[in-house]
Amino acid sequence: MATPQDKPIALVTGGARGIGRAIVERLCADGFAVGILDREAEIAAALVAELTAQGHSLFFEPVDLADHAGLAALAERLPVAQVLVNNAGIFENKPFFDLAASDFGRMMDVNVTALFLLSQAVARRMERGGRIVNIASRTFLGARNHAHYVASKAAVVGLTRAMAMELLPRGIAVNAVAPGGVATEMVAKQSEEARAALLAQQPTGALAAPEDIANAVAFLASPRTNFIYGQVLLVDGGKSLGGGMGG
Repeated sequence: MATPQDKPIALVTGGARGIGRAIVERLCADGFAVGILDREAEIAAALVAELTAQGHSLFFEPVDLADHAGLAALAERLPVAQVLVNNAGIFENKPFFDLAASDFGRMMDVNVTALFLLSQAVARRMERGGRIVNIASRTFLGARNHAHYVASKAAVVGLTRAMAMELLPRGIAVNAVAPGGVATEMVAKQSEEARAALLAQQPTGALAAPEDIANAVAFLASPRTNFIYGQVLLVDGGKSLGGGMGG
């Protein structure tokens, strides 16, 4: 795994597509050598080739967030990172009364436990000035038909605050970005009715672009951004304000 010695390292989980890809592209533009940690090897390899051809520095390392035992070993193989972006996660629509314990377990295993384990392993080697940015979701405030996902993202918010308190003395800043609706492939695959309902809930009348989330991550990941610890930056077009947005 060849990485340049003159560039700081940023690691992005789930960096092969969607919001993760936008984060990778933005951090490359900001001068980081970016490591894509993803299970989609073919897509990740194509992105590495594309951005390398543009003069950026990247590498890919396969990861399965459900393999908790392998996360510490993965962190040891990786170069020491200045930035870790915990972007990868899973989502599922399922009514409350249809949820089983296994649904909750799988959601928590990937969205919370894996995030914790990887952060712990990477942070052990991080130097002062390091940054960890967790991708939460506006739904930590509550949403219908995916209680297990809501609970997992609420846990990410709580974990972010706890990590920030414990890692601050080590000079590592931990924060979170909580997107609202984002125009990704997952949304594009939904029915026309589902997309219309999603847009109807947006005060802006439009979804965020993946780049909007990437810009927020870049702000929190920047070495020039200081004195911010344990915060959750909502990037949701005002949806979290609640109430009527009209005149």
